[in-house]
Amino acid sequence: MPSVTWGVVQGRKEKLVSRVIICDYLKTIGIIPDELEDLELPSNVEVMRERVEFLQKLGLTIDDFNEYPLMLGCSVRKNTIPVLGYLEKIGIQKSRLGEFVKNYPQVLHSSVVVELVPVVKFLRGLDVEKQDIGYVLMKYPELLGFKLEGTMSTSVAYLVSIGVSPRDIGPMITQYPYFLGMRVGTVIKPLVDYLVSLGLPKKILARMFEKRAYILGYDLEETVKPNVNCLISFGIRREALPSVIAQFPPILGLPLKAKLSTQQYFFNLKLKIDPDGFARVIEQMPQMVSLNQNVIMKPVEFLLGRGIPPEDVAEMIVKCPQLVAVQVGFMKNRYYFFKSEMGRPVKELVEFPEYFTYSLESRIKPRYQSLQSKGIRCSLAWFLNCSDQRFEERLQADFIETETAGPSFCMGGKLGLPSNEEVVSAEEDDESDDETLLYRRTVSL
Repeated sequence: MPSVTWGVVQGRKEKLVSRVIICDYLKTIGIIPDELEDLELPSNVEVMRERVEFLQKLGLTIDDFNEYPLMLGCSVRKNTIPVLGYLEKIGIQKSRLGEFVKNYPQVLHSSVVVELVPVVKFLRGLDVEKQDIGYVLMKYPELLGFKLEGTMSTSVAYLVSIGVSPRDIGPMITQYPYFLGMRVGTVIKPLVDYLVSLGLPKKILARMFEKRAYILGYDLEETVKPNVNCLISFGIRREALPSVIAQFPPILGLPLKAKLSTQQYFFNLKLKIDPDGFARVIEQMPQMVSLNQNVIMKPVEFLLGRGIPPEDVAEMIVKCPQLVAVQVGFMKNRYYFFKSEMGRPVKELVEFPEYFTYSLESRIKPRYQSLQSKGIRCSLAWFLNCSDQRFEERLQADFIETETAGPSFCMGGKLGLPSNEEVVSAEEDDESDDETLLYRRTVSL
């Protein structure tokens, strides 16, 4: 008679033999089964073959299996098919399911109801659009493994606490979902604290993050601090740093030293602008670090072609760097109006190069005609560098004010902190295509 334990021992023997056969099969197709020793394997080799072939049909390779062999422990019917079906349901294209699994194979171990659904509901609760869920998860599939009450909630709560609008969290996630996985204490807060120490108010930082969430991914020690030090080394004044960063936040993440060196050399060689003048240009228009040199030269060549001496052109660019971003076609129209209709000397353009950055149809012409009708003779800055309301007040005055030094109104000229009225005015200009679009991009955070 067999002993009481005979069936148990026999069962163990069969399992052991089955495991050996399965491991031999995996070895024959190039899979190293070492990590599967503690894993519950299927009862026979046919089931394992089904798993391998199913995943291969998705696009996974032997190398992918060796990278994460634990995926072979997932039942096709109980794990893989339900998970893939849900992923497809929330917007991940069927043709990209294999890519998703390759990037985040741990998803195959997940419970759809207990783990995946709550994360998707959490994202929807943060105003991520339904049609964007698949896109977000393709960019950052690890989100499906996060605990809701952990890093994700903490990151969102901290950003809202510094002024980020809750309604902008959804768009931020769609643009750059990785910040949901960043620890506040070691990544986000140190970056915020450093930028605040440079003079940037948290309110401005919040607007920056809303528009460019990827800034949160800039490494503080490896990228941000070295770039700030680089700006200072090129002559940018410390008090100008907040304005430079607010105007062009990507400057914190660029390979800045190489770009500044190249542009500084170009400005000195081609435009005869010395390093100090170059620093003033960057302070007013930090986008210049990435502007193509051929683009810069077109407006310069136009001005030189009008007989303006090189040293005066250099002075104009230092005063108003936005000149180099104005399309030559617009410059021509304004220049010919200036010469033929206004009949003014070119030296006035040298004194007020911002003239070229204003709309001819919606600002220069109508204001000039108003001056003509009243017989007023004044400088370009006097009638252009002010709001519509202020211009009307000036027309009604009994004398022409003396222009004093101070912050520029900067309608279409110097970058600074333009009023809301002027931003709206710029958007309504007749010539608001490429040129005004660039202006709005420049002044927006």
